[in-house]
Amino acid sequence: MPLVPPRISRRHALRVLVAVLAVLGVLTWLLNPFGKPDPEGELTFSTGARTGVYHRYGQLLQQALGRDMPGVDVTLVPSEGSQENLQRLATGEADFTVATADAVAKYRLDGKPGADLLRGCARLYDDYVQLVVPAGSPVQSARDLRGKRVAIGQPGSGVRLVTERLLSAAGIDPVLDLTPVSIGLDTMPTELEAGRIDAFFWSGGLPTNAVKELSERFDIRLVQLGDLVEQLQASGSPARYYRTAVMPQDAYSRARNTSAVTTLAVPNLLVTTAKTDPELTERLTRTVILSRDRVGRAVHAAQLVDLRTAIYTDPLELHEGAGRYYRSVKP
Repeated sequence: MPLVPPRISRRHALRVLVAVLAVLGVLTWLLNPFGKPDPEGELTFSTGARTGVYHRYGQLLQQALGRDMPGVDVTLVPSEGSQENLQRLATGEADFTVATADAVAKYRLDGKPGADLLRGCARLYDDYVQLVVPAGSPVQSARDLRGKRVAIGQPGSGVRLVTERLLSAAGIDPVLDLTPVSIGLDTMPTELEAGRIDAFFWSGGLPTNAVKELSERFDIRLVQLGDLVEQLQASGSPARYYRTAVMPQDAYSRARNTSAVTTLAVPNLLVTTAKTDPELTERLTRTVILSRDRVGRAVHAAQLVDLRTAIYTDPLELHEGAGRYYRSVKP
């Protein structure tokens, strides 16, 4: 006797249809939660040194944006760091960038062109200031750098800004009391390894690959800087963004430090200008927050991006589009 398929009641069929439509609706929202056409066009992101965290973070964010906004062509442009990044935003050479809060404060305090147009999208992660010396160096603090050949970063970099302030707090004139070497992270490690410099300063997320790779082929040590933070903070408004921080001993497992190293840290901000399209900014901010775990697997510092603290972009006010995103996800 042939099997007869069971009859499906109209009510059951209606329930199935409603469930299918609900699933399709959720999928549609996940793919385009804003219910608007995806942005299209070009976007320039100013990063940092090719061997630094800024540039690697930019590369991974570029991939995430390619998935979330396939109609937007994202171009990455390496730079010397925070100060140059802000200049590029102000002149229209870049649409988005990352910069340290102290560099932003100085740019505004100096009244540089376009300073009033700068806007924050998110507080990201903190940069740690790292003073790197050969493992056998007699240098135990920044005060011991007197008379040494020290790489202090390129003009226009965030590390140059904080290094000059640190040296001043240590009572060292960066021109008269040591031999300053204006190079970036792309050459600092090889110069230290070759013995052409005695130390270098770097400000970046933990770990920074260029420093990590150096530690794997050459014996280095990180020097504590925490004793200078209080004096730095007393020096004026931009310095209030510095805080005492601790670099774990395993931040660079091959470095010859026997304990954690005290230093100072400064927040990084994702920055754009008031002229940037609010919808584009909203979508990009969303991608930054939602891609944290994926990006953080390759850039450890990015794991610290947190929705609860991302809105604190002092000294910049939030961009309209970024504020719109944060309000949309507020519990």
